[in-house]
Amino acid sequence: MFTGIIEHVGRIAAIAHGLGGTRLRVDLGPLAADAKLGDSIAVSGACLTIAQLEGSTAHFDVSEETRRKTTIGGWQEGRKVNLERALAFGQRLGGHLVAGHVDAVGRLAERRVDRTSERFTITLPDGGAVRVVEKGSLSVDGVSLTTWDCRGARCSIAVIPHTLANTTLGELRAGMPVNLEQDLIGRWVEAMVAPPAKP
Repeated sequence: MFTGIIEHVGRIAAIAHGLGGTRLRVDLGPLAADAKLGDSIAVSGACLTIAQLEGSTAHFDVSEETRRKTTIGGWQEGRKVNLERALAFGQRLGGHLVAGHVDAVGRLAERRVDRTSERFTITLPDGGAVRVVEKGSLSVDGVSLTTWDCRGARCSIAVIPHTLANTTLGELRAGMPVNLEQDLIGRWVEAMVAPPAKP
């Protein structure tokens, strides 16, 4: 479980895409100090397990299912990624509950300055894979953000200067894909109130 509060922006040291998935090496920087095999790390929103450690570099195996539902298939060596370690009990929950299970890929439709922050307009994927509500929570490339101006397949988020400077969101441009995970509590509520499946 994560919070969507990014701890460090790392960089992909190496990546190899195969038929059954992807092998990924990421420089964890200061997060490597207490990292160990089997730890969960959210890498730009996708929960991945450390399979091997070499100094500050962690190796991850990405399944075909994860690659299909995320932007990982388009990643290349040198790319910057948002990193967050799993939440420990007793820590402050500064963002919202994030599972690291990306629901689908959306796109940044527009980015513009809005007073002291920037307004990002996100296009949600077709088919309702990601649902948002006004003043709800949405994880965008692993970053916890609040939604507003939700209209059909689009919603807006306000990104403050600190977030722009300390995550990969500052490098996003219109048309670029992003990993999206809808609010975890909202997902459960949606499942509970949905009409039962017909036999």
